[in-house]
Amino acid sequence: MNASVVARRTSLDLPVDLPLDRWRSLGTHIAVIAESSSWWLGDWLIYGQAHYPDRYKIALADTSLSYQTLRNYAWVAGRFGVARRRGRLSFQHHAEVAGLEERAQDHWLEQAERHGWSRNELRRHIRESLRAPESRPPVEAATRPGQSEKQAAIRFKITTERRIRWQKAAANQGQALAEWIVAVLDRCAPATVRPADGATADLPHHPVLAGRALEECGAARARCGPLEPAAPQP
Repeated sequence: MNASVVARRTSLDLPVDLPLDRWRSLGTHIAVIAESSSWWLGDWLIYGQAHYPDRYKIALADTSLSYQTLRNYAWVAGRFGVARRRGRLSFQHHAEVAGLEERAQDHWLEQAERHGWSRNELRRHIRESLRAPESRPPVEAATRPGQSEKQAAIRFKITTERRIRWQKAAANQGQALAEWIVAVLDRCAPATVRPADGATADLPHHPVLAGRALEECGAARARCGPLEPAAPQP
């Protein structure tokens, strides 16, 4: 910053005769620092994860930020390599699509950049696409010998915290969220449901029960066995 501008932790002292062009340049500079700081903290934490086992204890002490905030910075930064980060979009734009598979991330960020969407507009467009019938992923297949395969959509509500946790688990498996849900249920259902007379057991239809069943099944993953590896992306 200019020598006549004094930045403190809780204030910015500006000279009374600061020219307009320098005042504008200063504002742009501050905005870049504010926006970039999320990426910087995320990369800093990732480095700490690789080099220091007590990374979050150090981070909490040094930054005074909450554990959840720091963890989110590191997670988003870890989901986007430097070459895939878009300087014209905010960190929050990237956070909005961080839980999606890579091709979907790039698609939605490209749309947001092309159309000048805000973070909230990006979120709205993604939600609208998920509500479109043609974009809903099949999550159930019921077949008996001699019957043709049928597909049905199952929808249930989950908390934001649970969605983030599931998205991270799916990302760790290299899968989209819907694919991960299907893989977990398919893997765990035989170990947790004992249908009589060889009948096919149904998953809970109530939204809360379905979400709880998936959460408990994910927690019991050790008993169910490892998830099947994701199919390679074309």
